[in-house]
Amino acid sequence: MNWSFLAEAALAVFVFMNLMFLLALRLKDNSIVDIGWGIGFVLIACVGLFRHASGVVPSLVSGMVFIWGLRLAAYIFWRGRGKGEDFRYAAWRKEWGASVVWRSYLQVFMLQGMFMLVIASPIHVVFTSDQNLVTWNVVLGATLWCIGFFFEAVSDGQMMDFKSDPLNKGKIMQSGLWYYSRHPNYFGEALLWWGIGLVSFTPGLWHLAIAGPAVLTFLLLRVSGVTLLERKYDGNPKYQAYVRTTSTFLPWFPKE
Repeated sequence: MNWSFLAEAALAVFVFMNLMFLLALRLKDNSIVDIGWGIGFVLIACVGLFRHASGVVPSLVSGMVFIWGLRLAAYIFWRGRGKGEDFRYAAWRKEWGASVVWRSYLQVFMLQGMFMLVIASPIHVVFTSDQNLVTWNVVLGATLWCIGFFFEAVSDGQMMDFKSDPLNKGKIMQSGLWYYSRHPNYFGEALLWWGIGLVSFTPGLWHLAIAGPAVLTFLLLRVSGVTLLERKYDGNPKYQAYVRTTSTFLPWFPKE
């Protein structure tokens, strides 16, 4: 393991998340951390490119991270413009009361920074192992990344178009990729990170290559993704009907 790269990446993420926290204090909007999520990974990849090994595979992984992270940041920024703080962060702000500042710092910004470093484990691996050969795992991983990116980007676009139409207010999105999965964007994000993990896979560090994608998938399914979002629709009969017919995560044909 390249400990100097890990230390430099950790320092970069720490400084970046502190700057995001100060901006959130000024705006009174902790949900800007979601915009910074993808940018943080881009920052880690930049540390690797400018401070450590270069080559075909490190450049490929960095390109994957750049495209994913910048697209995601731009999408979240555009989706949330003028809407104020996201409902999840607004609920925590109300719940935390007088302790909102330090709890926001530790439980939102520093915690996300920590998860960022863990999920970025394939990036650490690729700049540690100096991989430069395009082997079967690189080709397969790149293919998975392309499929995952397609699912995330297309489903995000479909949802944005759906919500921009006033006629759809109060309705549940059930067309396009959302016909096959209730969370095709989360499925796409998990899949593309498994692709990055496979590209960076190397025998001596294989456990680190898959650690990040595994943690991300767990978070999306059980912590900050599917669980939190579906809790928002508790008691909504239209959404519960959608739940009964449509796969939660993996895209599949709806039940009758």
